[in-house]
Amino acid sequence: MSRTDNMTMTGRVWIVGDNINTDLMLPIQAYYLSIEEQPAWVFSANRPGWSDQVAAGDILIAGGNFGVGSSRPAARSLKNLGIACLLAESINGLFYRNAINFALPALEAPGIKALFQEGDVAKVDFEAAEISNQADSETLAATAMPAQLLRILKAGGIYPLLQSENLIS
Repeated sequence: MSRTDNMTMTGRVWIVGDNINTDLMLPIQAYYLSIEEQPAWVFSANRPGWSDQVAAGDILIAGGNFGVGSSRPAARSLKNLGIACLLAESINGLFYRNAINFALPALEAPGIKALFQEGDVAKVDFEAAEISNQADSETLAATAMPAQLLRILKAGGIYPLLQSENLIS
């Protein structure tokens, strides 16, 4: 993966389906483990060994309703595994906000799954809300992220932002 700034990235693509729930990302066996141990369990039920194949900077592409389920901090596990960003047909609202709070950039982009095959390389510009497949230069517009959420991402998540503004210590 490469970054030209903190809101533009390029990385290898992994693809998952629709209705991926937080239990698949952070199963109960991992929930009480340390934050450092949890990423090894991501998708262990539906893609055994996947967490060993992911490299820092990879990009996750998903179908509709990604992140449905509980408020488990599954976005943190994806981020700590090395996933640079999430692109999905649609993202569950609670998961979306957890992703932003844990500084996992996420965009909704209807049609995203048709643009890529697993292993392709994606380039994502979060500020322009634009995604392109580097193999054929095909581009897709995503749903733009509100400025307030971009600000949280640029700060490294909600806690670093609040600390930088001396609102928490």
